[in-house]
Amino acid sequence: MGYDFNERTPIYQQIVEEIKKQIVTEKLNGGDKMPSVRELSQEMDVNPNTVQRAYQELERQNITFSQRGMGTFVSEDIGIKQKIKNEMAELILLHFWQGMNSLGISKEEIIKSVTEYLEREDI
Repeated sequence: MGYDFNERTPIYQQIVEEIKKQIVTEKLNGGDKMPSVRELSQEMDVNPNTVQRAYQELERQNITFSQRGMGTFVSEDIGIKQKIKNEMAELILLHFWQGMNSLGISKEEIIKSVTEYLEREDI
């Protein structure tokens, strides 16, 4: 089966971002047990070392924690989810701003366009 990775970003970072997204969208919740390294590597069709590196990065960021002999779990810190959500939103806004700016669109035009877009009934 595998997972559709892009070639511009290291795979372990893409795994980290996918897990963060699952936490923000509540597919993973505080206290949930993560799949084992072997399980996730098979599911995503990647080397177990890549998944291990992603898990280490998640733990370094205090998003997950390990319990010897029991596995890896999502942090129960209620602030983590909001922190991740804010970071992801900031990145989306940065890319949006860069794209609009590259087209020469002013801040005022962006605000007007976004407001009009959000007021549409078909979204």
